[in-house]
This record gives sequence, C-alpha cells and structure tokens, in this order.
Amino acid sequence: MKVFRGFKHPGIAPSCALTIGNFDGVHRGHQAMLALLCSEAHQRGIPSCVLTFEPHPRDYFSKLMGKPELAPARVGTLRDKLLDLAHCGIDQVVVLPFNAALAAKPARAFIDEVLVGGLGAKIILVGDDFRFGAKRVGDYAMLDAAGDAQPPGRGFDVARMNSYEVHTLRVSSSAVRAALMAGEMADAARLLGRPYRISGHVLHGRKLGRELGFRTLNLHFAHWKPAASGIFVVQVHGLLQKPLAGVANLGVRPSLDANDVNGGRVLLETHCLDWPAALGADGGYGKIIRVELLHKLHGELKYDSLEALTLGIAKDRDDARAWFASHPLAHPMAHSISPALAQPGQARI
Repeated sequence: MKVFRGFKHPGIAPSCALTIGNFDGVHRGHQAMLALLCSEAHQRGIPSCVLTFEPHPRDYFSKLMGKPELAPARVGTLRDKLLDLAHCGIDQVVVLPFNAALAAKPARAFIDEVLVGGLGAKIILVGDDFRFGAKRVGDYAMLDAAGDAQPPGRGFDVARMNSYEVHTLRVSSSAVRAALMAGEMADAARLLGRPYRISGHVLHGRKLGRELGFRTLNLHFAHWKPAASGIFVVQVHGLLQKPLAGVANLGVRPSLDANDVNGGRVLLETHCLDWPAALGADGGYGKIIRVELLHKLHGELKYDSLEALTLGIAKDRDDARAWFASHPLAHPMAHSISPALAQPGQARI
C-alpha cells in the first residue's frame, strides 16, 4: 500500500476508486465499505484509494476554539489506521493535513481541486452521513450532481453505503469509543471485528519497572486522549512467532516523580507474564509490536510508595494470570494467527 502526505505527488495514481473519512479504528462498518470499494476498483481496473485527515477535524476545531475537551477520544493511532487499511487491501492512502486552508475550502473547490484534479476519482463511495467542505455544506446530492456535470473524461460516479449494524446497534467510531471508555473490551471487539490493539516501536523509558522486577515494553500513544485507559489483560504480537500473555497500563501513569521522563505523555507499558529467555534483557527495544487489549482489570491508580506500587503490579500480574486461566480460548497458546498479522512490521506501508 502506498501512502502519501497530500495529493501533489507524482507517484499518486492518475485515477482511482475513492472513499473519504477519518476511519478512526477501522471498525466493521469501515471494513464493509472498504470491501465494496475494492470490488468497485477491481471491476473498473483502477486502484482503490482512501482519503483521510490528520489531525482529526474535531481535534483541529477544538484547538481553534480553545476547548480541548471537545476533541474526540482517539480509537487508534495513524500507524494503526494505515496498518488496518493495508490489511483491508487498499492500494493507496492520501493523508491530508487538516489545517486552516482545508477547513476554509468551499465544497465545490474541494471537489474540483482535490477529488477530480488531485486524485482523479472515477467513483466516490461515501457513508450515509457524509459531509464535506467549509461549514460542512457539501453532501451526497452535491457530489452526485458534480460528478454528472464534469467535462468529458473527468466525470465520476457516486455511491452511498447505508449504516452497518450489529445486533441492531449502528457500528460507528463513536460506539467503539463508548465501549472502550466503559472498559467493555468484548463489546469493542464485536464492533471492530477483532480485539482492540495498539502497535508501535518499543522505546526506552525510565526502566522503573525493571528495578521493581517487572520489565515493561513501552509504546507512546501518539494522541493525548486515547479512548481506553487503565490496566488491561493483553496479548503481545511481534516478539516471537507466537503471541505472549501480558498485563499493561495505558494512560499517563500517575507518577511518583513529577519530573518523570514520560513527561505526562500517554504511554502503553506492557509486562509479559513470562519473558522469553531467547530475547535477552534488552531484546524488545526497537521492535515493532502489536498489543491487543482483551480485558480491563481496573482504572489507573496512584500509589503512595514504591512498595505499594510493587504490590499493585504484582496483584495485576496475578489477576491477569487468573483471567487467562479462566479464558483458555483467549490464551496465546490456544490459537494461531496469520503471519501477516503476527509481524506488523512487515505490512506494505
């Protein structure tokens, strides 16, 4: 899958089957739309293309208004979004920076400059609530009329996909966020079609966990407001050919030290229940791993001493072992995964 920042690049395909959206989480509704997009692209002999935005438009407007609380909790990182789009078979992704210029661009100019002039869209597939352009004045009807009104050779078709439902619940990024914020990981997995996961490079941290006897793998969550937070039972992919059982803390980690190296950033700290001797003490650093959050144990806690912290981590470890013991089908040794998913660093991005 090819990824472009902006649409003014010589490597972008001259024509495509296009869909547009934030695709936060790439849930089952997104997956159904992407499957239809790939089918349309195949029938027309053109590449499939996703146009998405970074930051999320609501992030941009909340910052502009000075009201960060209005920003949406983020389901996934940009890395995970791109990995999921690649796994769905998308040929090309264009990431547009959502800035003042794009926010002010009239809907008609967005069609002419971006969709037609920049991407050469031949069919555009959108959701039933799709809006675009300055003040969100653009909609399906405007797109449809614009496709018919283009000069010969520049016209495009427009298709609309209705909402996707699971057990009468409309699948949406908002529904996924709600499930994650409530700690209902099984509900989130049903909406996503897979366990909720975060991937990234393992980074060096303060190494406090190692001092306390609990080595951790540290990933930075790129967004300051993740939809999930707390202590979770997890599986870790990417260290060995098989996934490893673990327990993880996702959040700002209420620190004993105000000057902690983490600096208040959102961090995913994962402790593998049984560290593979073959990796050695520092074998995880620099690797790209994927951590699946299977079950929430509790929210983040602040400990008054290192002794209390050590006891708290030990209890979380024991509770994670107990959870795996009572959920044998969820244990890493109880099932296999495809090589492509087991090695997230191999994705063609």
